[in-house]
Amino acid sequence: MDLSTLNTALRRVPSWLVYLCGLAPAVWLFWQGLTGALGVEPIKALEHRYGELALQFLIASLAVTPLRRIVGLNLMSHRRALGLLSFVYVVCHLLVWLLLDVQIPSQILADIAKRPYITVGMLAFVLLVPLALTSNVVSIRKLGTRWRKLHKLSYPAAILAAVHFVLLAKGFQIEPLLYLGGIGVLLVLRLRLPAPKRA
Repeated sequence: MDLSTLNTALRRVPSWLVYLCGLAPAVWLFWQGLTGALGVEPIKALEHRYGELALQFLIASLAVTPLRRIVGLNLMSHRRALGLLSFVYVVCHLLVWLLLDVQIPSQILADIAKRPYITVGMLAFVLLVPLALTSNVVSIRKLGTRWRKLHKLSYPAAILAAVHFVLLAKGFQIEPLLYLGGIGVLLVLRLRLPAPKRA
């Protein structure tokens, strides 16, 4: 299958199917947590996996433009779904921490203020909120060129999310650094990529 045929096939994939497949791990992981299949600390495991999936979908959404410009693979029609799926997993990650892990409001506020990895993670979440709220056709039309500028908040949000993961990791771990490095590469590629030529 050549690339143009693949791109045509990808454009025909309905968005609802992307959302359905993207959300399936959330349901599956929650079920595993309920049935004890996530180990001796199911809440921590669930919190970790939701956060990791949020980061993976965020990286996937950032990779859409470089993939189109460098490789020719066109996933533009699914970029919004990838971004929103990332936000959904961020919310799941946050809810597990708030409602199942810490639970005590005063402790939550104290952790946000005193623990750097939580402070950084909350900053990333705050940056993602306006992006999720404006990821719709009405907002795109109303905001015009400001919409594109607003959605550049995804860049610092991605960096903060990866830093949150690095700070959260105990000891020297390769995986969080790979996420941070991958995001750095994707952002550098965006900076160096020329604007697409208009036909």
